[in-house]
Amino acid sequence: MDRHAVIIGGGIGGLAAAIALRRADWRVTVRERDAALPATGTALGMWPAALRALDALGVGDEIRRAAPAQRAGAFLRPDGSRIATIDVDRLRRRTGDDVHLVSRPRLLAVLHRAAAGAGADLRAGDPVGEQAGGRAGHPVDDAFADLGADLGADLVVAADGVFSRTRERLFGPAYRARHSGGTAWRGVVDDLPTDTFAEVWGRGVKFGVTPHEGGRTNWYAAGAAPAGRFHPGAEVAELRRVFGGWTSPVGDVLDAIEESTVLRHDVYVTPPLPSYVHGSTVLIGDAAHAMTPDLGRGACEAIIDAVALASCLRAAPTPARGLREYDRQRRPVTRRLARMAGLGARLTQVRHALPVRDQVLRASMLAGPPG
Repeated sequence: MDRHAVIIGGGIGGLAAAIALRRADWRVTVRERDAALPATGTALGMWPAALRALDALGVGDEIRRAAPAQRAGAFLRPDGSRIATIDVDRLRRRTGDDVHLVSRPRLLAVLHRAAAGAGADLRAGDPVGEQAGGRAGHPVDDAFADLGADLGADLVVAADGVFSRTRERLFGPAYRARHSGGTAWRGVVDDLPTDTFAEVWGRGVKFGVTPHEGGRTNWYAAGAAPAGRFHPGAEVAELRRVFGGWTSPVGDVLDAIEESTVLRHDVYVTPPLPSYVHGSTVLIGDAAHAMTPDLGRGACEAIIDAVALASCLRAAPTPARGLREYDRQRRPVTRRLARMAGLGARLTQVRHALPVRDQVLRASMLAGPPG
């Protein structure tokens, strides 16, 4: 049986789905708006569950070799005193793996090469189909009730991100991405190697540092802010105003940051969906469950979604049954993670009763980090 899947979006989730579905004997077309893969980007933490999903795609060991492992982790106060420690050894004993930090460009390149090698039809660079987030081929007509029929496919995988047009088209404007109340900065600095995770929590803001490929350091910062309150050309000055005087490694990173390397964006999340499936269309990754970055699980869950989707379809007697099983498996898990991430974001933004906040953070570490 020749079963055809069209994937809207050629990012991490879309490419992972292309590999997984090809391995499940689906014919796959990926529609991506951008003509080329990104050349720059910050590090993404690949947790053990995501590494196992990458193993299922045949690229797990390649990522482990390329991406440095996080060897220790701690939450600190701006004066350097310790709030809590991440038990990295416990995570390794429980899961058999570390957290590996891989740059977005490298991860995309690995997935793109694997998808092409698996025989997926990767179409890029044609900016049509915007109504559904599609990125190549023929326009997607918003008047059609069935995207699968519209695209000539048995299955449509919406991997078109937090601002998914597909999600809004299928479920209505009430499920449009909404501002979380937070903002984030991120970037990479050279010649500042580290193999540890450090997150420094101040009054309503935090600053984090993780390993990055090639002896570089990945950094990020977050806090509450109205949407759109940016400082074009002066983000470094704003970072130094907010985080100046903080302990190492924050001070070291602030001294090394260059304005041209700073990325600034508001954080948007997805309202909880009633289902990740609508007819022959299924949502994965941020299109289904965009969450705040406080757990560092967004990219991980997109990859896990893709592998779970292919597994459910392979095991089910019909695609419809497989899609229902995917929704049954993945929606509760990702909604729980999204709630945990949202609680983490709110905890970050606490400005008073900081000793109580620190106690809550310590207590959250007792169960160990999620695998």
